[in-house]
Amino acid sequence: MVATYGGNFYQDFDLTWGGNRPKIFKGGQLLSLSLDKVSGSGFQSKKEYLFGRIDMQLKLVPGNSAGTVTAYYLSSQGPTHDEIDFEFLGNLSGDPYILHTNIFTQGKGDREQQFYLWFDPSKNFHTYSVIWKPQHIIFLVDKTPIRVFKNAEAVGVPFPKSQPMRIYSSLWNADDWATRGGLVKTDWSKAPFTAYYRNFNVIDSRSSSSFSEWQTNELDAPSRRRLRWVQKYFMIYNYCTDLKRFPQGAPPECRRSF
Repeated sequence: MVATYGGNFYQDFDLTWGGNRPKIFKGGQLLSLSLDKVSGSGFQSKKEYLFGRIDMQLKLVPGNSAGTVTAYYLSSQGPTHDEIDFEFLGNLSGDPYILHTNIFTQGKGDREQQFYLWFDPSKNFHTYSVIWKPQHIIFLVDKTPIRVFKNAEAVGVPFPKSQPMRIYSSLWNADDWATRGGLVKTDWSKAPFTAYYRNFNVIDSRSSSSFSEWQTNELDAPSRRRLRWVQKYFMIYNYCTDLKRFPQGAPPECRRSF
């Protein structure tokens, strides 16, 4: 069996910066981060993880969130760190959030894919998940896959497989770049900005007695159809198709997909 850990924020996370801005409520079942003109805030997991499935429900900053970034990611430490990123780029009231994803391997990122969401992520909680296996990384939103990064070591691309990662999240001001390339600044009259977290859950493959099964599962046909639907209708940037950025051709991992 794969070990499953239901979330309690007191037990699973440390509030790492922001003074009294990050808060844990409801006996450890709810966490909030806030941002004002003085500081943002953040937290990190007590444990490190090497492969597994990680789920977290987030409700993002409502209204005019322009200039703010809510980051939720896994990362190891050091100059050759690995990292798996969700970043939610705020926007003016009525305009959609942008979900920015990236993957770092051995300290190198530059693998951005960006999406609009098919719902307002500030109205209700939605589940954002990472499935991290030796052969691929899958990003999911409400169980719908939006991105797959396949192990491309066979063509010389490093893959995160040896450095355990902690889970991090932060809410911070990035109005120099986050909204329309920095053209729209944070409206501090709307502060404090607050995002909420609940229902953290981990399925840790290291505790699995069926690790071979864990390693080999691929997306089923309905999931592949959902992935294609998201990438056709909601993807707004894909580094693999940015010929201005890569005039000599797309990076080698771009040729390995479902």
